[in-house]
Formats: sequence, C-alpha cells, structure tokens
Amino acid sequence: MILNRRSLILSGTGLAAMSAFSGGALALDGPLVDLTQGTEDFAIASDAYVYGYPLVTMEMTRRVITNVAQAKGTRAPMGTLIKLRAYPDASFRDVTAPNADTLYTTAFFDVGGEPWVLEQPDMGDRYFLLPMLSGWTDVFAVPGTRTTGGAKQVFLVTGPGWAGTVPEGMTQLTSPTAMVWLLGRIYCTGTKEDYAAVHALQDAFKLQPLSTWGKDWTPPAGEVDPAIDMKTPVRDQVNALPAKDYFTLLAELMKRNPPAVADAPALARFAHIGLMAGKDFDPSILDGPISAEVAKVSFDRMKLHFLDSDDMKRVNGWNYTVKAGSYGTDYLQRALITAIGLGANLPQDAVYPTSLKPDVVESYDGRNKYVLRFAKGALPPVKGFWSLTMYDEQMFFVANPIDRYSMSLRTNPVHDADGGLTILIQHDNPGKDKEANWLPAPEGKFHLMLRLYWPSEDKPSIIDGTWTIPPAARA
Repeated sequence: MILNRRSLILSGTGLAAMSAFSGGALALDGPLVDLTQGTEDFAIASDAYVYGYPLVTMEMTRRVITNVAQAKGTRAPMGTLIKLRAYPDASFRDVTAPNADTLYTTAFFDVGGEPWVLEQPDMGDRYFLLPMLSGWTDVFAVPGTRTTGGAKQVFLVTGPGWAGTVPEGMTQLTSPTAMVWLLGRIYCTGTKEDYAAVHALQDAFKLQPLSTWGKDWTPPAGEVDPAIDMKTPVRDQVNALPAKDYFTLLAELMKRNPPAVADAPALARFAHIGLMAGKDFDPSILDGPISAEVAKVSFDRMKLHFLDSDDMKRVNGWNYTVKAGSYGTDYLQRALITAIGLGANLPQDAVYPTSLKPDVVESYDGRNKYVLRFAKGALPPVKGFWSLTMYDEQMFFVANPIDRYSMSLRTNPVHDADGGLTILIQHDNPGKDKEANWLPAPEGKFHLMLRLYWPSEDKPSIIDGTWTIPPAARA
C-alpha cells in the first residue's frame, strides 16, 4: 500500500459533511497533509499507528480515570468500582455525549497477575448490561439482561494464559488482555425512588482479586501521579504523542496485552519498522519525516473512513454503525470507533444513530422548528428501550426550562390520533398542550442522538437495515 495525494482527496460532498464536525467530536484542525508520494515505510508506519490506536487510547484513558486516591465522580483507583449516582445536567463536562437513561457502574482492573471476581446481585427484571472490554476495545463478554438474565451470578475474569481451576459457583470470562474495562449500565427512570433502588443494586456489586475472595476486602487507595495530564482530553493527548513515543508505548503495552492470532499478517508487516509483540521498540527506526507526519495522516485516515466506508451507515441525516464492539481485523473501523465512541457496545446491545446535520448543507438550528415522527407501529424496534437525546455542538446536554435532555416512552409523550408519535424539536416552548412531546433545543446549533438498547434482531431491525430512521425534518 502506497499513500499518495489521490488516496487522501475529499470529494465536495465529503467536505460538506466533514464540516459538520467543526467544534464536535471529529473537529478538523487543518487541511489534510498533502503528500505527493508516500514511501512503503510510511504506509506501514501509518497502518501500525491505526492498528495500535485503540490500545494506546485505552491506556491513556485508564491513566486519567484511575489517577486518584479515592473514588470520586467519574474516577477511581484501579480495581475500584465507580458508581455514578445521578444523571448529569447541562453543567456536566467530564465526557461528551452523556446519557440520561442508564447509571454507570464501571472499573478498570488488571487480570495479568491473577483473576478477578465480579459478583452481580439479583437484578430482577431491571434492564442492565455489564460489557467488559479488552485493551484493544473488543467486548469479550457482556453479562446482562439479554445474555445471562437477572439472577445473581458470580463471574471469574481471567487473563491471557491463565490455566487455574475455576471455583465452584463461578462462571469464567476470559479476557484476551491484562487490561479490562468494565462499563456496566443499569436502567433508571431518574425519579427519587428509582435512584434509591438502583443505588442499592450498585452497592451490592463486588469486585476483588480471586486471592481475596471470601474475605473482607477494601480496595487500596490509589497513588496519584502528578505527571499525568488530568485536564487535556485523552484523544488530544494521544494525537499529540510524537511517533517515537507512541510506538514505544504501544510496544510496551503489547507485552501484557497481546495481539490476536488473526493479527499475525499485520504484525509481520509492522516488524519492518521495528514494532513486534513482546519486544521493545527501537525509536531510531522512525527518524525523519515519517515521525513528523504519521500521526496526522493516520488520524485523517480515520476521519475519511467515517465518510467513505460501508462500515458507516447514512440514512435520512443519521449516521450509525452496526460494526462496533467486535472488529476482527478491521483496524481502521476499530480506530475510528475508539476516536468517536470509546467503549462502544456490541450492536446486539446498543446502536447509537447520531444526526449532526439534517443534510450536507444545512445545520440544525434552534431558531427553526423540527419534527421527528414515528408512524404507527414504527417506533424504534427494541427489546430494551430507546431514547432521543439533545446535545449542543460540543455534544453536551442543553440547559432548558423543563430540565428535559432526552425523550422516550418513560417521559410520557402523547401519541398522535392515528397511533403514531411526533417529537417536537425546537427552542421555544410549543405550549402546555404540546409540552409533553417537546425536546428543548438551544437557541443555536445542536446535534441529536437516538439510542436503541437491545435492538430487535427480528424484522424490522436496525441491525439488518429493515427498519429505517425517519428524518428530523423542518416543520
């Protein structure tokens, strides 16, 4: 593969669509690097950069999230459960695209030395899912309502090469890497009573090393490293790494987070630039222009993949993918999802159609009025639940007089006379008689996200494209 200028050209339509990302999750910081002709070494280095982007991003994320002495807010030391107790409001800025549907119970832990035990309480009929991600961002296990039901269970999460005996009463979940990120989500209506019920469930979870199981165990306090940047967004930190530092870190991480067997052909190519599993990286190999440009070009390739790939679906102004959580050897897709939606679920658990613009020319603007109408019998086909969330241009909640950040059946909208459902998307209150169907928008530009949890795989289905998302159209 030779990278050249032709392979990096954007079509006119692509440029218009890319402008939707200005100020958002995929902000375009400047023109694409204009390469008249790349070298084979550069192409290999770029492919290796894309290949390693998820692992490096996961490590940088882990460092920031766990670099605290005690659990507080969205952060906690390694092996300590983070329990988010309430939905964020419009002042929340810790992560982009927050949700107001599920409360998170999460943790980073390391199974390279010994297995860890996760005890899940009896969840009854409450919807929940406990996806566990490897260091490469693949979901290797997802206990929950869809897969294992709500009964109390105890899981043994084991690391690469572990060959011990699984204790009686435990179900083994095998992580391909030492690094594990638990991203549990529990459905909550957001009322005072339901908050209390979910808090009790969160407090009943246990996470601890196997060697401590059966004993009273308290996670040790974390050690704070002042050298870790706790303010700059992780993606910006990763993208700013010099190529030599990036590949040095990647090589070190691959020692305890081994590549998959299917990665062997790619690794054979990467060995040409000195990147090999289980070995240190020699930074002198990347002297010259390769080191200076590889990060920029590689990230631009991820952006282009968003615009020009069968992995990304575009329907009626909505963009989404049903290829997330498990990627095989589709390294560019894996890197893209890392950049725009780190921690993505399997499509069987959730699909997240996002509309940044109604079309390639016009932006959503709160000064206009829009309607999203689901015909009778054509609501999002899910076995869990669905919601429509309003965000500003930076993908944060929008302050509004009725404190409504999302619309779903639990917000009790009024159905149309024919049985359909119309959601009113605008800045001004449409009046008391229509307020139940109002999703408040800011005065200026905004973005929308439709969440489908446990989407139906029976037709019609978003997974196979037999269900189509209607447009959010100008009223």
